[in-house]
Amino acid sequence: MRVAVECQSPLLQKSLELFLSKYLSASKKCDIIVRDEECLGDSRCFYIGSDANADLVKPFSKSQLILALEKRYEELYGSSEKAEDEAIKEEYFEEDDSMDFSILEKRIEFLTQEYQANILRAVKAFYEK
Repeated sequence: MRVAVECQSPLLQKSLELFLSKYLSASKKCDIIVRDEECLGDSRCFYIGSDANADLVKPFSKSQLILALEKRYEELYGSSEKAEDEAIKEEYFEEDDSMDFSILEKRIEFLTQEYQANILRAVKAFYEK
C-alpha cells in the first residue's frame, strides 16, 4: 500500500507523515491520497475530517488510521490477506468503539507474523545473491 498525504493543515500533514512513514509515496504513484478536505470524483481519496461523512473521523489513533487505510485499500484493489486479518478488521470496525485485548492480541500476532515473513524474505534475498 502506497499513500500520499495532501492536507491543508500543517499539523495534520506532519502527523500523518509520521504515522504513515513506511507507506509514503508520491501523489502520482500512490494507491491512496489522504486529505483533510472532501474530494469528489477521485476514488483514491481518503478524507479525514470532523463531519460524519469523513472516511476517518477526528480524533483518531495511529492504529485506527492504518486499519481504515488497509480497509480502503482492500475495497479499491482487493487483497490476498489472510482470513484472520479480515476478522480482526471487522471486529475493530464494529459500531462499539471500545477495543478489548483479544483484538489487540490478534493484531499483534498478525504483525509478528508479517515481521517474521519480511525477515525471512530479506535473509533469503541476501543469500540468493
